[in-house]
Amino acid sequence: MTVIGTPGPVSLDLDGRTALVTGAAGGIGRACALRLAAAGATVRAVDRDTDGLARLATDHPNGAPGRIEPFPLDLTDLDAAERAAAGTDLLVNNAGLQLVRPIEEFPPEVFHQVLTVMLEAPFRLLRGALPHMYAQGWGRVINISSVHGLRASPFKSAYVAAKHGLEGLSKTTALEGAPHGVTSNCVNPGYVRTPLVERQIADQAAAHGIPEERVLAGILLADSALKRLLEPAEVAEAVAYLCTPQASFVTGTSLALDGGWTAH
Repeated sequence: MTVIGTPGPVSLDLDGRTALVTGAAGGIGRACALRLAAAGATVRAVDRDTDGLARLATDHPNGAPGRIEPFPLDLTDLDAAERAAAGTDLLVNNAGLQLVRPIEEFPPEVFHQVLTVMLEAPFRLLRGALPHMYAQGWGRVINISSVHGLRASPFKSAYVAAKHGLEGLSKTTALEGAPHGVTSNCVNPGYVRTPLVERQIADQAAAHGIPEERVLAGILLADSALKRLLEPAEVAEAVAYLCTPQASFVTGTSLALDGGWTAH
């Protein structure tokens, strides 16, 4: 009997490439930044969390391929975001925030902030990055969407709206970028073991009036065939795959890492 072990990382050489990863100080963004740096890329690690960026840079081993360049930035400064993306070969739009409230109670200013960070900022980052990608005839745009880019949930109006918008932006980028050697795809995780999800558990418990321990199995993973949280490193490996030569024909699509959620 053949025993299959845990799969190793995909083969990826990004020596000489520059990647920009937003929301890089923690969670999925952190895992993506470390994975792309391990493949040889110089990673502009964008986040407003300066302490988290410092820890990220420390966690990249000395002597390892690539490097991490901490880039403190609040993505609501849209002009600065566009400037930050100049000269980027790979763009990973990951930064996000979440608030769980019924629509009639959802603060308009938070709705605006979510759409700014999660949809308008990716647009501005694309404006900054695409001219360089087009000029060299190669580029990779990877948008960390969500299962909520494909399915809606109650009480998440801003997040669902932003992710659905990001899906459309990604597809439009794929169509425009194809003649220039640029691919654009979404990666759509289910619930990932991140601080954002931990906060969602608390918010969902408050919204539904149930203990937090019931939220994970009873609400968050109710539609998932696989009853576990996804690990950030698993998402980063999907991002790495989309950067490989073997994925050069993959564009305009959404890669669901949702444990079977969208199989319903």
